Amino acid sequence: MTETVQKRNLWLLVLAQSLGAASPPIIISLGGIVGQSLSGNPALSTLPVSLYQAGVALSTIPAAILIRRLGRRMAYLIGAMAGLFSGLWAAWGISQGSFVDFCLGVALAGFYGACVQSYRFAAADAVSVAARPRAISLIMVGGLIAAIIGPQVVIWTRDLLPGTPFAGSFYSQAALALLAIPVVLLLRMPAQQADSETDSGRPLGEIARSWSFIVAATAGVVSFGLMSFIMTAAPMAMVQMGHSVDNAALGIQWHVLAMFAPSFITGRLIQAYGKATMTAAGLLLIAASAVVAIMGTGIPEFWGSLILLGIGWNFGFIGATAMVTDCYEDSERTKVQALNDFLVFGTVAVASFGSGHLLNTAGWKAINIAMFPIVGVVLVMLLMQYLGMRRLRPQQ
Repeated sequence: MTETVQKRNLWLLVLAQSLGAASPPIIISLGGIVGQSLSGNPALSTLPVSLYQAGVALSTIPAAILIRRLGRRMAYLIGAMAGLFSGLWAAWGISQGSFVDFCLGVALAGFYGACVQSYRFAAADAVSVAARPRAISLIMVGGLIAAIIGPQVVIWTRDLLPGTPFAGSFYSQAALALLAIPVVLLLRMPAQQADSETDSGRPLGEIARSWSFIVAATAGVVSFGLMSFIMTAAPMAMVQMGHSVDNAALGIQWHVLAMFAPSFITGRLIQAYGKATMTAAGLLLIAASAVVAIMGTGIPEFWGSLILLGIGWNFGFIGATAMVTDCYEDSERTKVQALNDFLVFGTVAVASFGSGHLLNTAGWKAINIAMFPIVGVVLVMLLMQYLGMRRLRPQQ
């Protein structure tokens, strides 16, 4: 594949990411609020968001199978179509006052989300090993555009349809997925990704038990899991503490902007300082976000915490993703990528569901305090890996 085709694919993936990654901010900003309205039960308020995250987790392996058998372009086309129908279904559920239909609609969006999450691996697989961190980082720049689109869609369209608040936002989510369809059809990925791959290489269990994969996957799980845990709870916490829905949506917008804005430089920082170092820096920023959240419940504390959380996620998750790409050979990539994303998004689903319950039982401050020991464990794992590599270096 020529350099021109590589660049073309990368920019198409950036555009596809811009459209596809706009769906989660819509679902996360409104899922808990709509869920509480339709169910009437605060304990079930975050169930729609949790089902979306569960949909992502459960779709990682089916999406990987489709990628192996049909190629990335066709798999991503099916994903975008799922995103289209999911938005229509969720909006219809709101208009009918059906909590079940709303939940099923956002759950279906999980398959689209799994495809969108794999765009970063598509970028990594399409370039040389040395260029992978920057390619992953570039694809994540698409999330910066999505960070603007998603929350603004919520603000502009949540009252678009009289008598059915928020339905317009999910119709808009469907429209964004529709726009992504011609984009993914233009992709021309490497032939080896379009052909059915044989199940060669080491057994998956052997790879999963390796210390390098355990550390990389754990760092990814914790970076994404803690971010999702707090991001899901934050809009509800803001509304509970007297802030407006618009301010909650803007808080998510600042958060998602912070998640993706550093992507312009994250790849270069990883190349300069190393994958593990940047992953550790991200985890420290996530801990710092909890410190800010504990300091108060005003708009500055909420937004400041969400911004630090977003930057920490960017460094931690991109760094961990780059670490995962070092754990497999070309013949092993699809199954290892699928396992990694299953672990990440399975944890995210549990975290998003638990956040609503803990917010209503323990409170906003307590769920932020709970982040510290989790971050500490992963930092110790990264330190152990670093020390182990230093001991091996003189023998090489």
